Amino acid sequence: MTMMSPLRWGIMGCARITRRGLVPGIRGSSTGVLHAIASRDPAVARQWADEFGITQAHGSYQALLADPEVDAVYIPLPNEMHRPWVTAAADAGKHVLCEKPLALDAGEAAAMAEHCRARGVLLMEAFMWRHQPRSLALRRLVRDGAIGSLRLVRSSFSFPIAEGDWRLDPARGGGALWDVGCYGLSAARFYAGAEPSRVAAVAHAGPSGVDLTLAAVLEFPDGVLATVDCSFEQPYRCACEIVGTRGVIEVPDAFLPPAGVVPAARLRTIGAASDSGSGGDVEKVLDFEAVDQYAAMVDAFARSVDGGRPVDPAEDGVAQMAALDRILGSARGLSSGQGVL
Repeated sequence: MTMMSPLRWGIMGCARITRRGLVPGIRGSSTGVLHAIASRDPAVARQWADEFGITQAHGSYQALLADPEVDAVYIPLPNEMHRPWVTAAADAGKHVLCEKPLALDAGEAAAMAEHCRARGVLLMEAFMWRHQPRSLALRRLVRDGAIGSLRLVRSSFSFPIAEGDWRLDPARGGGALWDVGCYGLSAARFYAGAEPSRVAAVAHAGPSGVDLTLAAVLEFPDGVLATVDCSFEQPYRCACEIVGTRGVIEVPDAFLPPAGVVPAARLRTIGAASDSGSGGDVEKVLDFEAVDQYAAMVDAFARSVDGGRPVDPAEDGVAQMAALDRILGSARGLSSGQGVL
């Protein structure tokens, strides 16, 4: 078996997710080398490079893209900056792992995907939770009929944010749906294995007009429904429930399992009714390997580059963005009295 060459990474920006996610993820991967980091403030780039032992510190994003030792870039920039820098990275011949949501709307996402395809580079949306061993195993259980026929995927993701956070700015792609509700939509699409045929949503908007709390209902083919709720004004919640005709899987910390803790899920299946009328339900806890999901994503990306076929292709990000557009459009229509559930 031919060994893959290490993928040399450059990180474009010193965001919080960079520190807690991709820096340890790349360093903990089996395929990646963290070669460079860039900031618009050269002193910040140098500080991060010194802290994490990164070879190159660049004082501009352009300099990072001009670095011939960089094979792939991770873009954690605010949403309105995704398209221009994904495009620039593709023009520089760099493969791109872009933070979610991929773009400001589906039209932008489609243009980004086409641009990367034309330049011969891979583009993938950074949904790290999809690469957890737990997520992959649960999807196999669902497909194998462990809970009967899938009927419902229910997800909740919320946490409070401070006033002045850029995610409250509509011009920057702000809002709870774009930031955290996208995880629930991703989960529904991941487990249903399809795109929603109908969506309906309601939202509570803040002073700036962005959605602070949103709840959506989605219909998928084959009788599968999903509910997604998200919020910037509720306590921290991060859970998913997968319901079939003969069982339920409860997934705590669905998208952010604590580092170093063995992730688990609770599976309850309905047994055949006995003569006494007892349902004979069986409940058990499923434990999964404690893997850094960011490292798993980095390795999946490297395998995609090596094989030329992304695990989560750019087209998946385009479909995700199209569904997000429909959900937000429904919520805005309902708030003005023009939509119906």
